[in-house]
Amino acid sequence: MSYRILLVDDAQVIRVMLTKILKAAGYEIAGEASNGLEAVEKYKDLNPDLVTMDITMPTMSGIEAVREIRKYDPEAKIIMCSAIGQKSMVIEAIEAGARNYIIKPFEPQKVINVISAVLP
Repeated sequence: MSYRILLVDDAQVIRVMLTKILKAAGYEIAGEASNGLEAVEKYKDLNPDLVTMDITMPTMSGIEAVREIRKYDPEAKIIMCSAIGQKSMVIEAIEAGARNYIIKPFEPQKVINVISAVLP
């Protein structure tokens, strides 16, 4: 069984890039969201094994979305996608319940290594 991943980023190019990396590694894309509010709704609908979550998005930030998803599912596995220079936001996201983070621009092997470490 392949793991199902929800991709959350307001930039479509990032979602496309992650889709290529993850599909090549054998993961299934459960769905995509372009803001935090949509991410929370899609999480509830799709029940993915893992979420990749951008930090800075319109409507609801990634950090707020992590809090909402973790309220709904305390066991949710969420990995933050961060640009260089967002260290304090990454720390806040981890405190909110994110399990790990990956840095943009993505290096495919690092993305796979972080996801492999978070999934059972």
